[in-house]
Amino acid sequence: MEYRVLIVAPFGRDADVIVDVLKADGRECFVCASSRALVTELDRGAGVAIVTEESLLDDSAMALAAWIEQQPAWSDFPIVLLSGRLAGRRSASSIEMLERLGNVLVLERPLNSETLRRAVASSLRARARQYDARKHLAESEQHLIDRARAQEALERLNESLESRIEERTQELASANNRLMREIHERAKVQAVLVQSQKMEALGQLTGGIAHDFNNLLNVIMANAELLARISKDERVLKMAATTKRATERGAKLTAQLLTFSRTSNLDLKAVNVAALLHGIRDIISISLGSTIALSITTASDDLWTQADANQLELAILNLAINARDAMPKGGRLSIHAEERPSVDEALAPGRYIVISVTDSGSGIEPSVLSRVFDPFFTTKPVGKGTGLGLSQVYGIARQAGGVARIESEVGTGTTVQIWLPFGARDASEAAEGPGPRDDAATPCRILVIEDDDDVRTMIVDCLDALGYDVTQAQDGPSGLARLGIDNPDVMMVDYAMPGMNGIQVLARARESRPDLPVILATGYADIDVTTITDRRFTALRKPFQLEDLARAVRLALKSAEKA
Repeated sequence: MEYRVLIVAPFGRDADVIVDVLKADGRECFVCASSRALVTELDRGAGVAIVTEESLLDDSAMALAAWIEQQPAWSDFPIVLLSGRLAGRRSASSIEMLERLGNVLVLERPLNSETLRRAVASSLRARARQYDARKHLAESEQHLIDRARAQEALERLNESLESRIEERTQELASANNRLMREIHERAKVQAVLVQSQKMEALGQLTGGIAHDFNNLLNVIMANAELLARISKDERVLKMAATTKRATERGAKLTAQLLTFSRTSNLDLKAVNVAALLHGIRDIISISLGSTIALSITTASDDLWTQADANQLELAILNLAINARDAMPKGGRLSIHAEERPSVDEALAPGRYIVISVTDSGSGIEPSVLSRVFDPFFTTKPVGKGTGLGLSQVYGIARQAGGVARIESEVGTGTTVQIWLPFGARDASEAAEGPGPRDDAATPCRILVIEDDDDVRTMIVDCLDALGYDVTQAQDGPSGLARLGIDNPDVMMVDYAMPGMNGIQVLARARESRPDLPVILATGYADIDVTTITDRRFTALRKPFQLEDLARAVRLALKSAEKA
C-alpha cells in the first residue's frame, strides 16, 4: 500500500493511459475520482500521486492541501502534476495552491511515456528514503523511551540502594571513609609528582632552546656592535642600536623563561620591586595574550625589600596566569606596587612593600575564598591546575617575612596582595658602576673553538676588531690539533659541542699547556660553573656584548699573570 501510485485524472482517457504505461513497470496504480477521494486513499498509504491540473480547479483541492500541510515531519509526499494547456498563464490562486502542495514535480502535456515513468520512479525512490527516515525516527524514539525507562529503573534502584547503605554497620562506613582519605592523599601526591616532572621537563627543554637561541642572539648583537664601530652614518648607527636593544630584550626573555622553569631555595637579597615589575612586563604581556589589557604602575622607583627575586617573579607570573584563566573572554589586569604601613595585628609593626594584582575576571565564591591559599585546593577543572600556585605565592611571602591576602567579588574581579617588609637599598648595587673601558688590547694570539659556523665567525670578527691575532677551529679535536701549531696565548672554547664539550677540551689542553688561559663560553643559563672541578678559566655567558668579550680576554690574561 505504501508504494501505490494514486491517479487523479477525471477528464478524458488520461487515467487509463497512465495506468497502462505504469503497469508495464509493475507499478500498483489506483485511480481516484477526485481530490477528496485522493485524500481518503492517502490515509491508507501511497508512494506518489499523479494529478492533472484541471482536477485542482474546484474546492476539493483545499482538502489535499490541508493533508499535505498536516503530514508528519519525516514526510514530504511527492506529487506529479500534469499541467494544463494554459500553464504559462496560471492565476495567482493557482500558483498559491502549487506552493501549498509542497513537493510538486510539474510535467507539461503532451507527455512522453518515458518521462512519466522516470518521474514516477524518482518520486518513489524519494518516498522510500522518507520511509527509511520514519523507521530511524521510530527506532530513535523507542531508544529514548527505553533509556528513560532504564533511567527510572536505575533511580529506583539507587533509592533502594541508598536505603540499604544507610542500614549498614558503622564499621563499613568507617572503612569507606578511610579508603576515600587514602584516595585523596594519593591524588595529592600524584599532583605534586606531575608538577615536578612537568617543571623538570620544561627546564630541560628551555635549557636546550636557550643555547641555540642565545647563539643566534649573540651573532646579531655582536654584528650590530661591529657595525656601529665601523660606520659613521647616523641612520646606520641608529639601526644598529635598535637591533642591539632588540637582542638584549630577547636575551632577557630567555633568561626569564629559564627562571620560570627553575626551582630553588629562597635566596633573600635586597630587591627593588619597582625595577623587578618593569623587568618582567614583557613575559607577563606574552603570557596574557592580546585580549587582556596590562597595566603595571609603581608609586616610586625605589621600593626595596628583602626577597628572592627569581621566586618573586615566579609568584607574580603565577598570579597573572591565574587572572588570565579567570578572564577567558578578555579583560584588564593591573599590577601596582607601593609602600604602606602595617594595617593589623597579623603583620609586625613597620612599613611594607605591597604588590597588588587586580583582574576584572569572574571572581571567587565567598564559600571557597578562605581556602584558596590551601595546598592542592583549586577551582579549575580537572587537569587544568594542581592547586599549588597560590600556596606557593603565600609561602614565598611568608618566608620573606610578609603575608599574602586576597579579596574577590563574584562578577567583578579579584585582587591578590603580597605584603613584604620594607628593606634598605642595596648599597653595593648603588655604588657599583661600569668599570673603565679599556679598548687598548694587549697583543696576543687567541684560538677560538666553536662548532657553530656563524657564532665562530662572529667571535673571530669581534676579536679581530679588538686588535687580537685570531685562529679558529670547528670542534674539540681540531682545536686540540691547532693548539700545538698556533701556540695561542688564550684559548676560547664553547661549552656545548658535539663529541667533546668545552670542559673535556679544557682538560685535554691542560695536559700540554697547564698554564693556558681559557675562556669558557656557554649559552646555557642554568649551568652552574661553580660546580666544575677545574675552575681555572674565565666564564663568558652568551649572548655577550663586545665589551663583555674584551673584559673576558683581559681577565683571562690577568689570571695567567697572577699564576
